[in-house]
Formats: sequence, structure tokens, C-alpha cells
Amino acid sequence: MLLGTIFKDNNEKVLNIFKTLISKFGIDGAIGYTLIARLLQAMGGIISLVFIVTFLTTKEQGYYYTFGSILALQIFFELGFSGIIVQYVAHEASQLRWKSNINFDGDVKAISRISSLLRFAIKWFAIISLILFFVLLILGIVFFNVYDKENGVDWKGPWTLLSLTTSLSLLVSPLWAFIEGLGRVKDISKLRFIQQVVQLVALFLFFLFGLKLYAAPLASVCSLSIGFSWFFWSDLRPLVLTFWNKIILHRVDYIKEIFPFQWKIALSWISGYFIFQLFNPVLFATEGPVVAGQMGMSIAVLNAILSLTLSWMTTKVPVYSDLIATKRFDELDKLFNRTLFQSTMVNLLGIVIFLSSLSLIKAYHVTILGKYFGDRFLSTFPLICMTIPILINHIVNSLATYLRCHKKEPMLFQSIGIGILCAGSTVLMGKRFGVNGIALGYCIITVISLMWTISIFLSKRKEWHDV
Repeated sequence: MLLGTIFKDNNEKVLNIFKTLISKFGIDGAIGYTLIARLLQAMGGIISLVFIVTFLTTKEQGYYYTFGSILALQIFFELGFSGIIVQYVAHEASQLRWKSNINFDGDVKAISRISSLLRFAIKWFAIISLILFFVLLILGIVFFNVYDKENGVDWKGPWTLLSLTTSLSLLVSPLWAFIEGLGRVKDISKLRFIQQVVQLVALFLFFLFGLKLYAAPLASVCSLSIGFSWFFWSDLRPLVLTFWNKIILHRVDYIKEIFPFQWKIALSWISGYFIFQLFNPVLFATEGPVVAGQMGMSIAVLNAILSLTLSWMTTKVPVYSDLIATKRFDELDKLFNRTLFQSTMVNLLGIVIFLSSLSLIKAYHVTILGKYFGDRFLSTFPLICMTIPILINHIVNSLATYLRCHKKEPMLFQSIGIGILCAGSTVLMGKRFGVNGIALGYCIITVISLMWTISIFLSKRKEWHDV
């Protein structure tokens, strides 16, 4: 009995200490669940890094990450339309009454508008997905033929398959967005989780079988197959067909209703490509696949840190919005300042852990599964220059989130301006100074971005809160 009491007391003490620690970092229930999802995703990313180092050469690693940067050109075709579909369908679906998962009734106009949006989105994405396939295929062949420099890497087959799977993913994206808008978020979240697990397992198996650069596109084929199978064998297909077959009396006018909202999102997305995705192709062209691979792997880890710590801010969006709507601005600022401090400290901690771990790996030549990781990342100077912006971008994104909770977009011209500066700096500095020039230029531009954002933040907060 005494022993049991001691164990019980110790467990309670440990639990209290744990609760105190998580409260210090501002981890509430919403953040906790989000962190679990992000941690699972991060673990998958780390496992992928191990696969890449273990099964790919340094040159093949460069192709792997450069593939990803070029494939991100789909942003120019998707232009944020999927997110808009979710919002518009959800707005109209609020007027429906659900009798079961696939049976409903309600406002005839809302049903008709949902049906018209579904037909428009499917037809629109069918066209742009086909165009995307040929653009990616031709662009990749031209780019790698020009800058391949006889590295002896088998890239043509993998690139063709990746172009196809990327186009197919874009093709089905409005379907998942439509289903989410109807309130079936849990179903789509579950599907994406299963796809992620299947893709990770498939990636490992294909790497293990020595398929090299074919591993990623074949894993994508497995993931897509799960999605198609899920759709055709679940109740999602009859649900979508029900809306598809409705007689359309009222239509959503794309030009008048969607485009005025979409073009702002589209410009922000395009700016994001020039800020985050241009490094690898430019480095591949100027310094070859090895350096491009080092940049790709370094960015993969740093972006994981940024994504994880932004959870503190994004989970507070509903609370911020409520405080703004009720004009409780003092409470808003107090909560925001506390959350910003906590998340920034976690961001800094993540950066320190990453840099310290990498320094130890390099200093003691640590191997994992018999492979040395140290030479797969950037050297010290460019790595530091790429790391500083992770902390800065966290602050910039946090301030932008605060402002956007006012249902306004004051950051549009800032996003475009920084995108133009980053694109110019990456191309010019990369051509003349290589990776050191790209990293230094990016670091300087993010400092400019921070000052610009702070200026917008202070002026808009004063303007909106003084009303």
C-alpha cells in the first residue's frame, strides 16, 4: 500500500510538472492536436530524409529536390481555387438539411448553385490539369537536358511519371475540396492520413528495391490509387453524383463572384513560389545537382520547424476573430503578444536543436544506417543565412495572421514586392556568387520583409482599432 501511494504521488508530481511545462509554452488543446498532426507529418519528413541519404547519391538528391521545386509550378495553374471551392460550397451548404450522408433537401437555389460550381470546377480542372502535364513534361525535359551536364542520372522516366501524377493530383483536388465544403472534413482528413502513410511505406519499399528516383513517383501512384478507390467504393461517389445530376437553375458567376476574390490569393501564391521554390532550380543550373540537393534538404528541415511553430498562431485564429468582432482589442493584443513570444521561443529552440545536432554530426562524423549526413546539408555560412529567415518568417506570418483576422488583406503588395525582390536576388546573386549569394540575398530580403510588415502592422492596427 505504501509503495502504491508513493508511485501515485510521484505520477501526480510528474503530471503536474508536465502540465506546468506545456502551459509555459502556451500549449492548449487546439495546439496540442495540431502539434500531433504536424509532428506525425514531421516524423514522416525525417524518415524520408533518412531514405534519401541512404538510397540516393548526392547528385540524385539534387534531382529529387529540384523535381519538387519545378513541380510546384502547379501553383500557377491551381491559383488557390481549391480553397475557394471549400468556402463557397460551405456557404451554400449551410442552407441544406441532411437526412443522411447522401440524402438532403433545402433551398433550391443553394442546391443549384452548388451543382453549377461542381460542374464548372471539374471541367476547369480537367483542362488545366492536361495543360499542366504537357507544360511540366516539356519544361523538365528542356531544363534537365540543358543543365544535366552528363551526370549520368536516370531522370527522364521518373520525371515523366511525376508530371503525370502531379497533374492527376491537381485533377482530383476540386473533388476533395467540394466534399470538404459539404462538411465531410473528417472523411477527407482520414483519407489524406491514410494516403500519407501508404505513400511513406511505398517510398521506403521502392527505395529498398533500388528504384532510386522512380521511388517518389511510384509512391505517388499508390497514394492516388488509394484516393480513387476510396472515392469509388465509399458513399462519396453517390453524394457527388447527386449534385452533378441536379438541374441547374441558378449558377455561380465565376467572373463576378469568384475572380475578384481569387486574384488576390493567386498573386500571393505566385509570390510564394518565387520566395521559396526558385532556389533549387537556379542552384541546379549554376552549381549542379549536389549543391541543389544540399539546399533542398536544408530547406526541408527548416520549413518543418516553421510549420510546427506556426501552429501556436494558426490555432488562435478563431479566438482572434471573435475578439476583433466584439472590439475587445486589449484582450486581443495581450493574447497575441503572449502567443507570439511563446511560439518565437519554440521556433528559436527548434533552430538551436537543428544547428547543434548538425554541428555534432559534422564534428564527430556521425553516421545513421551507415550513411554520413553531414555533407547532405549546406555549409555553415549559407546555412546560417537560410536559418535566420525562418525566425523572421515566423514573426512576419504571425503579424500577417493578426491583420488578416480583421477580414482584410493588407499584405498583398508586400507579398508581391518581396516575391519580385527574392526572384531577382536569387537569379542575379546565384549566377554571380552561387549558393552563398543566394542565401545572403534571401537573408537580407527577409529583414526588409520584416521591417515592411511591422510598418504595415502598426499603421493598420492603429487605423482599425481607433475607429
